[in-house]
Amino acid sequence: MKIALGQINPTVGDFSGNAAKIVEFSQRAQASGAGLILFPELSICGYPPRDLVERSSFVAKNLETAQSIAQRTGGIAVICGLVTRAQEETGKSVMNSAALLVNGAIRFTQSKILLPTYDVFDEMRNFAPAAAQDLFSFCGKRMALTICEDAWNDKNFWSKRLYTIDPVEELMRAGGNCVLNISASPYWMGKREFRKKMLTSLALNHKAPVVMVNQVGGNDSLIFDGSSLVINAGGEIIAQGTSFAEDLVLFDLDGNRGELHEQIQGEEAKAYAALVLGTRDYVRKCGFRTVIVALSGGIDSALTAAIAVAALGPEHVIGIGMPGPYSSPGSVGDAQALAQNLGIRFELLSIKEIFQSYRAVLEPVFAGRAEDVTEENIQPRARGTLLMALANKFGAIVLSTGNKSELGVGYCTLYGDMVGGLAVISDVPKTMVYRLARYVNSRRPVIPQATIEKPPSAELRPDQKDTDTLPSYEVLDAILEDYIEELRTPGQIAARHGFAIDLVRRIVAMVDRNEYKRQQAAPGLKISEKAFGYGRRLPIAAKYEC
Repeated sequence: MKIALGQINPTVGDFSGNAAKIVEFSQRAQASGAGLILFPELSICGYPPRDLVERSSFVAKNLETAQSIAQRTGGIAVICGLVTRAQEETGKSVMNSAALLVNGAIRFTQSKILLPTYDVFDEMRNFAPAAAQDLFSFCGKRMALTICEDAWNDKNFWSKRLYTIDPVEELMRAGGNCVLNISASPYWMGKREFRKKMLTSLALNHKAPVVMVNQVGGNDSLIFDGSSLVINAGGEIIAQGTSFAEDLVLFDLDGNRGELHEQIQGEEAKAYAALVLGTRDYVRKCGFRTVIVALSGGIDSALTAAIAVAALGPEHVIGIGMPGPYSSPGSVGDAQALAQNLGIRFELLSIKEIFQSYRAVLEPVFAGRAEDVTEENIQPRARGTLLMALANKFGAIVLSTGNKSELGVGYCTLYGDMVGGLAVISDVPKTMVYRLARYVNSRRPVIPQATIEKPPSAELRPDQKDTDTLPSYEVLDAILEDYIEELRTPGQIAARHGFAIDLVRRIVAMVDRNEYKRQQAAPGLKISEKAFGYGRRLPIAAKYEC
């Protein structure tokens, strides 16, 4: 039996565009001899639709589109994800479902039982869980059709399960002999390998093939890597989709063989591919063509610009240098060199006169008060005003350039360097920024070596260095990872690394104190297991010390 995986990049709410992809991939699969093709979770409406499913018109259009797809794919059976109306009075009006389309009609539907509510997921908010699931027969096999999380509760793999029900176990006990899983499983560093181990364990435990098709592309902060898999009953991968790109993968379950498409290797390469894909889709799906990046001569803005060029092409990226009173000639030169190396338009707009004007206006009010961080922050806020003016004039979107380390401790200026529509590297720690910059240069040397080698500085006062305020980034990033991603206490962090407890407590206090800044920041692309954003929901007005 020849089956295909339609690893597509849907856009939330783009019913006609998503349907066109499903029909096109189905026709290609049919032409290649496939009798069945699988598409990702909620592929008709796009994932995650969030509160759009509360709109009856959205649900109706999604159901109409499913019928239309069925009529346009008569020569091949199609499994795709959609929203269906809930049958029980649960308080939720819809379910997250999969439909089997055969000969112009919907022949079978299956709805998701396990609705995740951790990290970026909040499906219990929107969907009713299915009360039960059934098998369906196809080409002599009893298919256990599951949706994403339904396959993530195997007691033989997880030391601590999140749910008491295991949909796969129940379906296989009822006579299933093949697991089909349609997914929208977001990427984070290490996720692809983890997912592969989990699905392999599932195949071995049930002595049955496991077929998983995963969504690809960026939707808001989430990036989906694709990496669809087919694993035989012996735990061998017999087919695999590429990562971070649409793909059509064919395989033969009876012949125990399939297409193994090229994979991106190395953590930096995968993270970079994810950021490029997330940037491209966010900009284009939001209706923009051009992005603006403030180029300071520093490594963060250099990496952001390199990602933007890889995502959109140099003709769609504008670099803006905005030297202030403390900007070094070397930084200005590095920004110009970067723009030239990337082949992007570059404009130089000095903020020196603007800064002096601000100070002159404020001088009577500030009389008798010493200069402090206030004067420092006026500079990035002046730059932010210029960036947004340019964005308005050119119909562009500003990409903010702050990294996860700075955002974590609030080493950034609200309404200044934080302005923008997308925070490209806000989930990239500073130490990884350097690793990614070196990876970029290994492909094509575009980031000036001086940018990589010079000590990081905001250049908001004479001879300023980041280490004036913060510990080395190696130390800072270790503390932040333990506190933000691993939820360790200051005492545990200090003991684990041999750091001074007072230092750890100071950094932790900075993280907690700056929650108000992060909740006003532009959406950021998630590439770690725990990113700032709607996957980390903490109160602002709180008093808690761990």
